[in-house]
Amino acid sequence: MNYEEILKELILQDERIVILTCENRIAIRSLSDKLKDRYIDVGIAEQSLVGIASGLALQGRIPIVHALSPFLTMRAFEFIRTNIGLQNLPVKLVGSISGFQSEGNGPTHQAIEDIALMRLIPNMNIFAPADNDDLNKCIKNIILSNKPFYIRYINTDPIIEHTSIVEIGKGEKFGGGDILIITYGLLFTEAYKTALLLISKGYSAELINLRFLKPIDEELIVNSIKKSRIVVTIEDHFSTGGLYSIICEIAIKNNLQINPLSINLNEKWFKPSYLNTIIDYEGFSAEKIYKKIINKLGNNNGK
Repeated sequence: MNYEEILKELILQDERIVILTCENRIAIRSLSDKLKDRYIDVGIAEQSLVGIASGLALQGRIPIVHALSPFLTMRAFEFIRTNIGLQNLPVKLVGSISGFQSEGNGPTHQAIEDIALMRLIPNMNIFAPADNDDLNKCIKNIILSNKPFYIRYINTDPIIEHTSIVEIGKGEKFGGGDILIITYGLLFTEAYKTALLLISKGYSAELINLRFLKPIDEELIVNSIKKSRIVVTIEDHFSTGGLYSIICEIAIKNNLQINPLSINLNEKWFKPSYLNTIIDYEGFSAEKIYKKIINKLGNNNGK
């Protein structure tokens, strides 16, 4: 089942669920005609969208909100903070075109600070699946939870089959070794290819797909850091407030020494283009990540 089919099934089973959007149907193209009064399009008005969703949640509903990530997380930030976070309402915020998925759009339409913004809000949870398989295996539990969530929507095909979710806040681990790669979302595919490339060259690599940025699988991260000689974080996000910040916070909290390699956008927007072109041009392809890791290790020939 895909995302839309899962939503439709849940809606038929649970009358509390309501779908809302502001003229954004990227994830829900075929639902409007089927749901009737449980599908609400407010027009291009993200603040109103969040306000209406909050009111519905106060009346016992589970609103699932769909909008473009840059406008959902930035234009409506105060409404999310005060209406949803402060009151701990079970609104699910589904953001489209986050990170590199914005592709040909310029900086105004690039959500590359969304994780940092949503992390700031008490009670808010963050789910950033690697691909549509990861999304579909986790989304039902997330929607039916009594927690507010920001979800980085994604519909790319998986490079591998993911494990089914066991518990909200838990990541998944692949392989094992002293080169630790930690990532989430769209760039999991390139991270996975990087791990395979390292292994093919005789290195040992461990890859963590976090899935959740908040709550985060701190136990998994700490145990893996303790075995590592380098910790590589990969994300289509600014360096401040994202995965790199999270890993540094965890390391300090647990008195861990790490040898970090942060692969992110630092403090710049990316050049708009086709997705594969962006990934290569900005230095996020598996081959370029591999070279950065080898340079960081200071050993181009040995293990």
